[in-house]
Amino acid sequence: MKNLDILIVGGGPIGIACGLQAKKKGLNYLIIEKGPIVNSLFNYPINMQFFSSSERLEIDDIPFISKEAKPKRNEALEYYRRIVTSNKLNIHLFEEVLEVKKEDDQFTVQSTKEKYSAKNVIIATGFYDLPNKINVPGEDLPKVSHYYKDPHFYASQKLAIVGASNSAIDAALECWRKGAEVTLIIRGPEVGQRVKYWVRPDIINRIEEGSIAVFYNSEVKEIREQEMTINTPDGDIVIANDFVLALTGYMPNFEFLEMLGIQLSQDNKKLPTYDSATMETNISGLYLAGVICGGMETHKWFIENSRIHAKLIVDHILSKIKTKIN
Repeated sequence: MKNLDILIVGGGPIGIACGLQAKKKGLNYLIIEKGPIVNSLFNYPINMQFFSSSERLEIDDIPFISKEAKPKRNEALEYYRRIVTSNKLNIHLFEEVLEVKKEDDQFTVQSTKEKYSAKNVIIATGFYDLPNKINVPGEDLPKVSHYYKDPHFYASQKLAIVGASNSAIDAALECWRKGAEVTLIIRGPEVGQRVKYWVRPDIINRIEEGSIAVFYNSEVKEIREQEMTINTPDGDIVIANDFVLALTGYMPNFEFLEMLGIQLSQDNKKLPTYDSATMETNISGLYLAGVICGGMETHKWFIENSRIHAKLIVDHILSKIKTKIN
């Protein structure tokens, strides 16, 4: 096994930023990504537009030019892909990390393809892998999905969308505009306050004019092949239904973090333990980078405010190497 200075788990924007920083500083590194380059962004809805402007999504001061101030998914895919290929980053794609073990001062990393040895490991896996389930009968039916891709699929269909945040609202508007009969099911009293400011008035207007139906203060009770039951303030209501999009958010792979030995807060936030000055966890040599740092508070970290993690981590690793040499 070749001994690496840094093994980076996750080839999203922040994992790529870590790789760039490691390469710049002359460290021996490898990025392992279980899917294509920036896998999580690839799985975003086709027409998704970022909340952040393009310059806030830049990494390593490499300019990100987009047609509009806020870029779309396809532009981000092109930007990060070009960074990887132009800088000849050492990245293994379609390879999943299965296990990370530490013995003495060395990590052994087992993937689906190979075994690696590394002095330091950076976990930059994000939180888009595991959906927050609504835990109702019928959730496992083929008509139910926790991911949304293309509105064309739902044209002329009765579509229920569960959720009140950006993903749910974007899907509701796009699918309605493609001819779907959309019903929103929102647990709270209103459309989420964090919905993109240029989108929120649009959905509110569509609801008020009756184009999109909505049930506030309501939850799904049961999903069946051709209908579903919704628990509302007025009691249970049954509506005809062809498809359900349960867009209720996602979470980090906490089981993986705990397997690594990373301590999580003993509350519903499940915040991982790390030093905010160095991003090192309670395990020496094991670091966190990007949105995974927020635990269940998935709205706290974004690309734009976690880009700095790459420099913090690599600087700390270099300082440890310097101390050891001295």
